[in-house]
Amino acid sequence: MSSAEAVAPVFDIETGLQELVARGYQFVHPADERGEVLAVVGVRVHDDVVDVVRLNAEDDVVATRMPGTEENILEPERWLWRRRGEGAKVLTEILSLPDAC
Repeated sequence: MSSAEAVAPVFDIETGLQELVARGYQFVHPADERGEVLAVVGVRVHDDVVDVVRLNAEDDVVATRMPGTEENILEPERWLWRRRGEGAKVLTEILSLPDAC
């Protein structure tokens, strides 16, 4: 079990998002043809990796760390770390990762 897996949820979604912004994540809000937001997606490029967090709903969050060489960050072929699940837990885990792999 990694140290990120052993961490109990600490961040609620709002606090987790604020921490992601403080760490340099840039956010986009893809919408459908009617203008309804489909997800909130945060991306941070650092060191030799890219971190992506996609919030579909409070209980459906996907976080991925991938090599910086990955061409399609929304559907990567390779990743170094990935979690999917309840927002507070997933945000806590990605925020617990060291900056460099």
